[in-house]
Amino acid sequence: MVIGVTGGVGCGKSAVLKILNEKFGCYIIESDKAGHLVMQNGMKAYGQIVREFGEDILDSERKIDRAKLAGIVFADREKLEKLNRIVHPAVRKCIVNEIARMKEEDAGTVIVVESALLLEEHYEQFCDEVWYVYAPEEVRRKRLADGRGYTAQKTEQIMKNQKSEEEFLNGCDRKIDNSGDIDNTFRQIKEIFDTYFLEDRNG
Repeated sequence: MVIGVTGGVGCGKSAVLKILNEKFGCYIIESDKAGHLVMQNGMKAYGQIVREFGEDILDSERKIDRAKLAGIVFADREKLEKLNRIVHPAVRKCIVNEIARMKEEDAGTVIVVESALLLEEHYEQFCDEVWYVYAPEEVRRKRLADGRGYTAQKTEQIMKNQKSEEEFLNGCDRKIDNSGDIDNTFRQIKEIFDTYFLEDRNG
């Protein structure tokens, strides 16, 4: 089984992943980590990025300086789109390959794929279910200010570029309400697993 996990910034996807991994033994694949992997020296995307943006984006060890690259692309929408056209397909391929590897290694393992852009990149095509991690906007804003030190302006900029609650709900199979305490989030996930595996045994 492959579960996709998505949601807006500050919704608490990391907390849900922690529960899925530590309490239910799920294998976690995070798109951000896959993004770091495909940009390493020696990977195909690395060469494409360096050719497109020049060697000025490299640090002294010839690694891509992500801060420098971000400074270039976030100031120029066209350059950002060029970067996305290189990185996003590479990340998708990396995730698909990792899913295939895990299924071959242990067919019984529940695999979880996390991505803020899961719906935009159509990862639902290789997921059995997609979960939307929900928290009210005011809760998310407070978490981002307290936990990450985000300014109200930065939070607003990120949120306006993400899907609305309605869009997430329309694209996902289940909603996990992560607006309260972590025990409540755990209970929701446990109920899903109990129900799913009961149906699986009876099916």
